[in-house]
Amino acid sequence: MPVQALKPGYKGEVKDALANFHGNQLVYLHWADHLIMAFPIALPLPPTTPFRALITDIAPNAFAMHPDFEKIDWSTVTWQLDRKPFTPDLDKTLAENGIGHKSALVFTAPGLMGLAGASA
Repeated sequence: MPVQALKPGYKGEVKDALANFHGNQLVYLHWADHLIMAFPIALPLPPTTPFRALITDIAPNAFAMHPDFEKIDWSTVTWQLDRKPFTPDLDKTLAENGIGHKSALVFTAPGLMGLAGASA
């Protein structure tokens, strides 16, 4: 969403610029249909992170408090990258998968429609 400055000609410093993340990039990760996690989680990750690590190491830390997290069958999960269908290569890095600074990753776990089916 664009922001309009109140003062004409204002040029502010961009605080979330890639250069400010010390070699990391922001990746937004969201679990669709799970409103207990209503917003994407912003993760500062190295572009060299293997996509598989996103599933095995990073997502568990981000979503483990959700009671349905352990029920996810990752082999059936569907993905979107920046609002487009996406099939990640688990053995390639985030950068090799085309995931850049401020990319939005959304995953949907079939059969899990929110806490106790609340999104169904």
